[in-house]
Parts: sequence; structure tokens; C-alpha cells
Amino acid sequence: MPPPSLNRAIIGFHQDEAGHWVADLECGHTQHVRHDPPWQNRPWVITPEGRAAFLGRALKCVKCAEAQSARIRAAEQE
Repeated sequence: MPPPSLNRAIIGFHQDEAGHWVADLECGHTQHVRHDPPWQNRPWVITPEGRAAFLGRALKCVKCAEAQSARIRAAEQE
């Protein structure tokens, strides 16, 4: 059976204490969505219209992926 998708819909945005944009994901986790060229090119995050256009789009949830990896490692050790 293939592992479940780790993609989670963006349900909102907020700024962290440093003013960086953070996506709120449907799973309850958050993920930074910085526009920091040339490393991360996300010009859509700069404007309210750009962020609104990305509501409902999926991002891979890093925290869900870490939890899944931990579960797999634990199962392998049993």
C-alpha cells in the first residue's frame, strides 16, 4: 500500500514575529512560505491577492512527513 499523501491544503496565512509569511495548513501545522530569491522564488506571497490565489493549494507538510518517517522507523524496529 503506498504511503498517504503528505500534501496539505493551505487554509490561511499569517506573519511570524520576524514578518515572514507562514501558511496555515489543513492538518493544523504551519509552513514558512518566504519569498527570498534566489533560494525561494515565491513572489505571490508578497501581496494579499497573491496569497488569496494560493488558498486551497497543496504544500507538502514537513511536520507530517517527519511524523510519518518516525512511525515507519518505529515499525521497522518492532
